[in-house]
Amino acid sequence: MFESSSSAPAELLDAFGRRIDYLRLSVTDRCDLRCRYCLPKGFDDYAEPADWLGFDEIERVVAAFAALGVRRFRLTGGEPLMRRNLTALVARLSVIDGVRDLSLSTNATQLARHAEALKQAGLSRLNVSLDSLDKGCMQQVTGRDSLDTVMAGLMAGKAAGLAPIKLNMVLMRGINDGEVGRMAAFCFEHGFILRLIEAMPMGASGRNTSYLPVADVLPALIERFGLVPSARTLGGGPARYWQTPDGRGQLGTITPISQHFCATCNRVRLSVDGTLYLCLGQEDKVELRPLMRAGCDDATLRAAIVDAIRRKPEKHHFVETPAKILRFMSQTGG
Repeated sequence: MFESSSSAPAELLDAFGRRIDYLRLSVTDRCDLRCRYCLPKGFDDYAEPADWLGFDEIERVVAAFAALGVRRFRLTGGEPLMRRNLTALVARLSVIDGVRDLSLSTNATQLARHAEALKQAGLSRLNVSLDSLDKGCMQQVTGRDSLDTVMAGLMAGKAAGLAPIKLNMVLMRGINDGEVGRMAAFCFEHGFILRLIEAMPMGASGRNTSYLPVADVLPALIERFGLVPSARTLGGGPARYWQTPDGRGQLGTITPISQHFCATCNRVRLSVDGTLYLCLGQEDKVELRPLMRAGCDDATLRAAIVDAIRRKPEKHHFVETPAKILRFMSQTGG
């Protein structure tokens, strides 16, 4: 049983001295795309809605983390815009004391009709998944003809003033590796931040993705655009950034496989069913939903979170044991 206490630490520290100040919060495990590195075709093993955290429960968890010094919160999925009334949830979370940065990860297929309302509700910024600018390649990757709707959503987000907008491009050898230069030019033109991400072996779909290390594409980008290292962090995540000589174009690289960043990990993930995953590449977890539904008070909830963070693993084992993680990314929270 967790010890209940009215006092809260000024910051969340794990056993390795890392400060945890970032919660990625899944609001649904459902998605309207079937990206080859995330969900396999025909997958339907979703959580039951009765097991999802309700808005009151989500608000309570966010308030607990905020009271413990966490300042950055990202709504994820699945595709979070498939959660009904998400804008209302954003409005509730954005005014919680301590919430400084509330952002959204989306595939943008439904963003065109929600972007302005999300901005008005208090959403700060966006991460948009976009692996290709070619319609045929996008259909191959996502399982549907999705490029036009994604682009419409992306431009709606820009028009609404959601900024910065980061485009997440998962590198896949033989699939989209020939488009990296084109994607960088597109992002620099529109003021988006391109982030090149190495595919992770999450579930069978992740392991079956043709892995391509960032190092195989970065030198050509440096030469073509004259990129220089940037000291900017742009949101507190794991990306290392480069910029064009005039500083207007930004490019980030996320290298969980070739150069893991576990020593500076500052985040945990909460799945839609209230499971707190302490490491993307480990199975360590704490279930918060049963605790809340059993009637725990806020002090006990905070104590459970503090105890969980102390058990956060030192690092993932994607390289040593790539088949270890059976859950898919959409089940964990992107």
